[in-house]
Amino acid sequence: MNKVYPDAKSALAGLLKDGMTIMSGGFGLCGIAETLSDAIRESGVKNLTVISNNAGVDGIGLSRLLETRQIKKMISSYVGENKLFAQQYLAGELELEFCPQGTLAERIRAGGAGIPAFFTKTGVGTLVAEGKEVREFDGEKYLMERGLFADIAIVHAWKGDTAGNLVYRKTARNFNPMMATAAKVTVAEVEHLLPAGQIDPDHIHTPGIFVKRIIQVGTALKRIEQRTVRKREPAAAAGEEV
Repeated sequence: MNKVYPDAKSALAGLLKDGMTIMSGGFGLCGIAETLSDAIRESGVKNLTVISNNAGVDGIGLSRLLETRQIKKMISSYVGENKLFAQQYLAGELELEFCPQGTLAERIRAGGAGIPAFFTKTGVGTLVAEGKEVREFDGEKYLMERGLFADIAIVHAWKGDTAGNLVYRKTARNFNPMMATAAKVTVAEVEHLLPAGQIDPDHIHTPGIFVKRIIQVGTALKRIEQRTVRKREPAAAAGEEV
């Protein structure tokens, strides 16, 4: 089957519908499927449930879907860098399911592995445990968490081939590999697209069997979410030890 599509709009054609659940890879602004999320915005689909570690920052990535009120609910672990996210949540305009970051990663991995639920000590005795089953194992209390599975997953990879095999670069690996396994259809955007067989099998992070559609977007803009610098030390006088 031909997995390569000319652009994001065509790659998402026939997949989007109101009320669906979408997984979106990335961490902060690193490894986000920005081209695909912008195409979702342009489609006008609404009442979405989006599973993502966070919603980026104002004006970039998933935040652009918040601007158009297309997201009904977020399942996330961190939202501190997005003022619009906070405003909509506090105003009661956006549903939010907070999930500890490690638990979120495991819920996604479990969904991709066909595991409906698992038990973890994280969150026991806190607000996270409200409404969830708590069970005791070997004298310790554990909280039951459900696996997550989406209608579609959008992921960003550094390199891919026409068979859908993907390679992520460094920190951009984050949630992308897990999400690629945990949806009915995974759509990938890649910076470099190669013919099938040109990627060393030992270097593949996501096997092509998980990827149904793929587009090439060119080298991604490496955005910096928070720039932190220190003051430059004054230059030493000539002959002075440093």
